[in-house]
Amino acid sequence: MGFEIEVSGGPAGARTVRVRRDGAGARDYVLAGPTQAAYQDLFARFAQDYGCRLPLARRPVAFDGPDPRLEPLITENLTPEILYGYGDPSVLRDGGRWWMAVTSNDAPQSFPLLTSRDLLAWEPAGFVFPEGRKPEWAVDGVGSDYWAPEMHRVGREVWLCFTARQTNGELAIGLAKATSPAGPFSLPEAPLIGGDVIDAHILPDPAGPILYWKSDSNGHWPGPLGRLLYERPDLLPALFPRAEDQVTGEMARALHVWSETLGPMEQFCLRQLLIEAVTEDFAGFRERLTRLRSQVGPSADTILEALTTTVYAQRLAADGSCLVGERVAVLCNDLPWEAHLIEGMWITEANGHYWMFYSGNDFSTAQYGVGVAVAPTPFGPFVKQREPFLRSSRDWWGPGHVSVAPGPDGRPRLFLHAFKPGQMGYKVFRALLTAGLVFEDGTVRLEARPLRRVA
Repeated sequence: MGFEIEVSGGPAGARTVRVRRDGAGARDYVLAGPTQAAYQDLFARFAQDYGCRLPLARRPVAFDGPDPRLEPLITENLTPEILYGYGDPSVLRDGGRWWMAVTSNDAPQSFPLLTSRDLLAWEPAGFVFPEGRKPEWAVDGVGSDYWAPEMHRVGREVWLCFTARQTNGELAIGLAKATSPAGPFSLPEAPLIGGDVIDAHILPDPAGPILYWKSDSNGHWPGPLGRLLYERPDLLPALFPRAEDQVTGEMARALHVWSETLGPMEQFCLRQLLIEAVTEDFAGFRERLTRLRSQVGPSADTILEALTTTVYAQRLAADGSCLVGERVAVLCNDLPWEAHLIEGMWITEANGHYWMFYSGNDFSTAQYGVGVAVAPTPFGPFVKQREPFLRSSRDWWGPGHVSVAPGPDGRPRLFLHAFKPGQMGYKVFRALLTAGLVFEDGTVRLEARPLRRVA
């Protein structure tokens, strides 16, 4: 008979989750709210009572020690108007100062701007899209997603590419412009590119600017997998050999109908446990589903295709109004540590090569990290370093989504976000960190290069 799960209560507050298993008496649980932390707490109780997976964020993690190369820059909120910290930091040196734009999720004020004279002391400098002034094609308020803003000086203009959720529910990339990093920024009348795409990066190449972006296919397989388990529970033992993952799949099956009523990011929180069951043995799961294709039918192909996330590159028109030329696939997730996704790309040119820094794995766990690939041209072919360039340490978990800018000494620095240990998830505070970069002998490495405060 498996699980029967009923959920009652409103979408904004606490809900009651009533669970029956194999016809036994019901147990009631409280889901405190529509947050990732609340879902992790609920799943931790399920793990204790029913033997499903314990969420990765609730498991003890041991690391060798701190990473001495990483220097914290902002570790607490500087103003109450910045709700979620400094995720996906894009740092630009312009006009003798450093400027930064960061992710804002569904906050009323979209994309905080900050500025600094020395990279150590940062001052809030407004917002790219203040409350009441948003692109008409993008959702605003609860359910909106303003992610990954990125600033570049292109000629006499500052271009800011960003991700937002369209009114049709899909993620899209927009491009806003200003004469200064301080703004005001234009309101793009339409997305530059749509169809569930995220994490745009602009390379101001001498031959014309190039846009890089990622297809958000990793958001497209958990729902179809839940539907497959709902329709074909007999496949659970073949897809998930481990007992705790079979129980997890049974729970995902029981929650599937309710999950379809939720918004995109709450769906992600609810399906997190199923995602972790797949990604912990990602290659094995893909092989098992491939073997079952003849039994499963077209839905297997849908899931298998979405398990690959691809980074694309294409030139922009000189004025940034549209994409021109050929679209090229330049990278995809094919290393064990990356699991089901890569994202958050940044390309910098050094020593005659193009270095792509990117993030891989699940941003809300300590498995998230930074990879690096190198190519002779902006369009590849990119060759990856097989192990992560940067991974979680004792002091900072889930480092990722980097940018590169010159430091006070003119040498390149890496800027990134990370969570405090044990405090991870969607809309959880992320700190701003930095480290020196050294390109030499065809390689790149991080270097401890502490900043010095300007008098």
